[in-house]
Amino acid sequence: MSEFWDLTIRFFSLADANVRWVVAGSILLGATAGALGSFAYLQRRSLLGDALAHSALPGVGLAFLLVGEKDFMALLIGAAIAGWLGALAVNAITRHSKLKQDAALGIVLTVFFGLGVVVLTHIQKTGAGSQAGLDSFLFGQAAALGERDVILLSIVAVVLLSMVALGFRSFTLLSFDPGFARSIGLPVRVLQFVLTTMIVLAVTIGLQAVGVVLIAALLITPAAAARQWTDKLSTMVILAALFGALSGLLGGWVSFLAPRMPTGPWVVVVISVVFAVSILFAPKRGVISRLRRHLRNRGKVAQEHILKAMFKSGYPERDWSGYQHVSDIDSMWSFSFREMARGLRRLEKRGLLERSDGSYRLTEDGVVEGARVIRRHRLWELYLTRYLELPGDHVHRDADDIEHILTPEMEAQLEELLEHPEYDPHHQEIPRIGREASQ
Repeated sequence: MSEFWDLTIRFFSLADANVRWVVAGSILLGATAGALGSFAYLQRRSLLGDALAHSALPGVGLAFLLVGEKDFMALLIGAAIAGWLGALAVNAITRHSKLKQDAALGIVLTVFFGLGVVVLTHIQKTGAGSQAGLDSFLFGQAAALGERDVILLSIVAVVLLSMVALGFRSFTLLSFDPGFARSIGLPVRVLQFVLTTMIVLAVTIGLQAVGVVLIAALLITPAAAARQWTDKLSTMVILAALFGALSGLLGGWVSFLAPRMPTGPWVVVVISVVFAVSILFAPKRGVISRLRRHLRNRGKVAQEHILKAMFKSGYPERDWSGYQHVSDIDSMWSFSFREMARGLRRLEKRGLLERSDGSYRLTEDGVVEGARVIRRHRLWELYLTRYLELPGDHVHRDADDIEHILTPEMEAQLEELLEHPEYDPHHQEIPRIGREASQ
């Protein structure tokens, strides 16, 4: 980590002014796109940024034809107008036809992009296209950003981020429950108009840096990565902005170290790596984390089945002092050899089993835990038959699943609701909890 910061300091100290402007613009763009993309992501409008970017292309070409030169402000205005027309077209198609939003986005994307290619081809044939550099709007050319361009980008980014902060509560309601937002008097259509306009502006200012083809990735990928780490929207928006800013910084860093490497594509590569890491290693939603929880839960279920089986074998005489061989334990339940071996080792380590010459017996704590598992099972069976009126021969499998996830609080509530029962629906005794269960 210290090497990274040393290289970063070296980067800012050695890079010339133009490189610093490019990196500053990429950071601002990444932060703005990430924050706004969070709302588009939650509204399931992930393709909106792609459609708006492609819709902006003919606006760039037409603005150049009207102005006659590559004036950055004029091109941005043209792109914003065309992008907004694309958004209106999507809304009109979904509102006045039976087509769903994904189909409308696809139609608008292809039609506007085709029109943009036609306009750019016309400009190219006039001999001014390559001179104007309009082809950079397809794939981006962050190196072309100058001081004036970055200042304009900074103003737009600050305005957009300020609007996100000021309208955060309203945008949250709009994203999660527009029906409720409408019922409490919020102007849903106006809010949607404002949010869409903000996304159009974010897409527009990003065209020069990452281009039409890649801007959608910068809009959605930081939000998708941030979603893996949190369930809180405010945290998600902040993380998405940070991920976007980080991708802008590292993209410019790579371009500085390897001068022929384009900034825009590297910005997208970096955020894609961040997304891949998030998908794999995020604490709650990450693939690795879920796999670990799955294996841990499987181990817990196997251990509780061992406890339950050994408790039941000694319950008729209330005697758990005898050791049982592994083969006898295996015959009590349908265990795989690996699950049983791992479960026995884990239970011994927890102090719930004692081992002697390949045989095991329940400790005093193990008897109490075994009684608790069976108690939860039989209480749930009684609940299903009494309150859901399920037949007694249909509740065992459900109770076998639920016994492993009932908390002590839920168990106490069940017992209170069932008025402290002594027997389950099959007239089997519900064992007591506590030290007396082993006596």
